[in-house]
Amino acid sequence: MKSMKKLIPVILLLIAALTSKGQYLEVGPVGGVSYYVGDLNPSKHFSGVSPAFGVVARMNYTTRWTLKAALNIGKIAASDADYQAMPGRNLSFESTLTEFTTQAELNFLPYFTGSSKEFFSPYIFAGLSVFMYNPKALFKGTWVDLRELKTEGQDTRAYPDRTPYGTVGLAFPFGLGMKLSLGSRWCFGVEWGLRKTFTDYLDDVSTTYYLQGSEINPDIAEEYLSDPTMTHEPGMQRGNSQNNDWYSFAVGFLTYRFSLQKEPKCNDFKNVQKFR
Repeated sequence: MKSMKKLIPVILLLIAALTSKGQYLEVGPVGGVSYYVGDLNPSKHFSGVSPAFGVVARMNYTTRWTLKAALNIGKIAASDADYQAMPGRNLSFESTLTEFTTQAELNFLPYFTGSSKEFFSPYIFAGLSVFMYNPKALFKGTWVDLRELKTEGQDTRAYPDRTPYGTVGLAFPFGLGMKLSLGSRWCFGVEWGLRKTFTDYLDDVSTTYYLQGSEINPDIAEEYLSDPTMTHEPGMQRGNSQNNDWYSFAVGFLTYRFSLQKEPKCNDFKNVQKFR
């Protein structure tokens, strides 16, 4: 909650920037799926997907360039039982992921919502995202926060140099999509975007084990969830710290166009032919 309060001024500034010079605004809901790629799922895209939803606002400056802001909420999850990325590890996690993102879109073709001529275009996008996450795992039928358990010895006597990871991060989103004008005011589209993060802890897995497996007490969550098979030794590989985690949203959207000002006679919209 404190992290979200810190983001509110940033969000308001970005919305103000969006609406300051734009020609028309589009707003609407977003729905689709989210998933993750990382230590537990190293390479399988669109595997372990979960429902995702959100809202998007697009400010269209020309028929080629659009600036958008979106709030996306989804879930990411994975289990060694499904992927076997590292046999004998038996880790799993899930996390709600909330993202606020701003992106620039470049249309391959001239596009204007409401045009009978320039009514369709593929596009690419890139930008910056702020996201919140908190990996959890089941322990004796209860979901527990893995960060609080310090499962890789963070900030302990064994590893005082390992500090607990944060639950707010930055990511670079990029991807592609397509949009289609429906009538005079509506736009429908789909897009798939990857997010390159700067953390390796979306899944609570990154470095090495820190406990002697044979001495783990299975009734203590912080011990058992660090090594559920209780077979490893301190210093053995638990994850791949050389590669950070990724997440993705693949969504559809339906937006409604609001004109913010009269369209100038001589600009990128001058040849637009609207539906009547």
